[in-house]
Amino acid sequence: MKARNLFNTIAKKAAAATGSPWTFLGAVAIVVVWGISGPVFGFNDTWQLVINTGTTIITFLMVFLLSLIHISEPTRLGMI
Repeated sequence: MKARNLFNTIAKKAAAATGSPWTFLGAVAIVVVWGISGPVFGFNDTWQLVINTGTTIITFLMVFLLSLIHISEPTRLGMI
């Protein structure tokens, strides 16, 4: 039971952090830096693979994080 509480605590903090304006600005900054670095790397396949892999992993994790928040806090999301 202790591991579940730890997981829920971490998930709630992660959800709060990912919803902040600073996180959004960080994500925009990463995309801008990636875009600017394109000419340096010749817009090659590896350069594209970096952003594709990163966004895929983040999306995969966010699905589970949003699912947890949806199940555990429906009133916070306006579901009730």
